[in-house]
Amino acid sequence: MSTSTPSVTTNSNGQAIQGTSGTSIGNTSADNISTNEFLDLMLTSLQNQNPLDPSSQDPTQYLTELAQMTGVEQETDTTQNTQDSAQTQTVSQAISMIGDSVTYTDQTTGDPVTGTVSSVQITSSGPSLTVNGVAGINLSTLTNVAAASSAASTADASSADDSTTESGS
Repeated sequence: MSTSTPSVTTNSNGQAIQGTSGTSIGNTSADNISTNEFLDLMLTSLQNQNPLDPSSQDPTQYLTELAQMTGVEQETDTTQNTQDSAQTQTVSQAISMIGDSVTYTDQTTGDPVTGTVSSVQITSSGPSLTVNGVAGINLSTLTNVAAASSAASTADASSADDSTTESGS
């Protein structure tokens, strides 16, 4: 039976440090603390400061860091809200095209194709259209959109003109 002893090293004070060799494990989230964690640390530090030597820690430093943290948090929230709003607007725009006549550039041939939007699919990359049974038409490939209501009103206007000329004859 054989036994092995772990390696022992010493620190700068000559004290024995016992450890194992291997890869180190890092905590990348250690640099990122939440606002609540920061406030807890600040309160603990303020409670434990030396009242006879208040200059040992600058109290305005905490307020400065808190203001910076609040500013970054607000910018992050604003960015997320802007992205959500843009995504919602794009989806709404795609849905409003159902029934409209659109022209898009076919990605395989490069030819313009015209058809009627029959449905919208919402995917992780954004909305895509189904035009004349062809699914996956990206909004960025659209070159023209003719609203169904304007096409119908044009047809109504031309039939009204026909009935006027017939009754006038």
